[in-house]
Amino acid sequence: MLTSAKTLRCLLAVLSACVLFACGGDSGDPSEGALPSPTPQSSEAVWSGAAGSDAVTAGVFGGAVANVTSDAQVGPTTLPGTEADWAIVEDRARWAVEQGYSGLSIGDLIVRIGETFVGTPYAPHTLEAPGEERLVIELEELDCVTFVENVLALARFVQAVPDELLVARTGDLQRPLFAWTLEDIRYRGGELGQYPSRLHYFSEWISDKDGMGLVRDVSQALGGVADAEPIDFMTTHADAYRQLGEDPDFLSELRAVEERLSSEPRYYIPEDRIAGVERGIQDGDIIAATSTVQGLDIAHTGIALWMDGRLHLLHAPLAGGVVQISEVPLAERIQRIRGQDGVMVARPTEVR
Repeated sequence: MLTSAKTLRCLLAVLSACVLFACGGDSGDPSEGALPSPTPQSSEAVWSGAAGSDAVTAGVFGGAVANVTSDAQVGPTTLPGTEADWAIVEDRARWAVEQGYSGLSIGDLIVRIGETFVGTPYAPHTLEAPGEERLVIELEELDCVTFVENVLALARFVQAVPDELLVARTGDLQRPLFAWTLEDIRYRGGELGQYPSRLHYFSEWISDKDGMGLVRDVSQALGGVADAEPIDFMTTHADAYRQLGEDPDFLSELRAVEERLSSEPRYYIPEDRIAGVERGIQDGDIIAATSTVQGLDIAHTGIALWMDGRLHLLHAPLAGGVVQISEVPLAERIQRIRGQDGVMVARPTEVR
């Protein structure tokens, strides 16, 4: 079943309508690692005292940091989703059924779907649309978090929706289901509200989705240690976020979120322990690389992928400019990047 009651109701309504309708007729680019000096072109260097990672150049997973690089593209290329975006959703779902993947475990399905995005262009600020907060459907370009979110949404969508509906040319029926699945993933408690309702800090993304039953935070079980560093990056860099300047209430709301997150325990696996516990990490687990930047919890995200007996990362890094599989194993990759010092691990749960 889907995560929220409203999504289930939508699913039942759409399926009923469908029945009635039918009855009627890493790369090896050295810039991926730690560079000798900070630079905006580095995906995971330190920029002007703030993280220059995907997380921050994308605005701490979606915040508007248009002033980081003056020539950076700000805002999604499509909103709320062009026919090309929806074609990707429908084609990936149909492909999964036709390949016989809809019966796979959620982790294996995530990997299979995620691999189909290899080569998709990286773009920053993919969630930053003008005006009020709304659900952005953007799959032609991805950042590190929207890659994870969209792949997870597609996998849950494929598991939840009957194969017959997924292979049918019924885009108008499928689209609300995918949109609600993505909303469940992207927003606190699965409810789209104003700007602060989006899960800007990925450690909260993990805990919130754990609470909703979409994932299990297995970081502590894998030997993780407590991270006591306070979280306050967004409010201490408020001038980098358009929405925080437009509505003072948003700033106070996010400050309250940060205070709560700072007071709650969170666990991560330090970089020197990753290799020792990697056998406990499974294909399709969501990997969140912890940040060394003051006030910032997570610097990068991706999907765990086993290759040639070692754990790699399927991800959308700024370095290289496209979705890719890390050339080196995850443990070595984290140790090479000076802005990252460990990982959190979230295991997606089965929809069935």
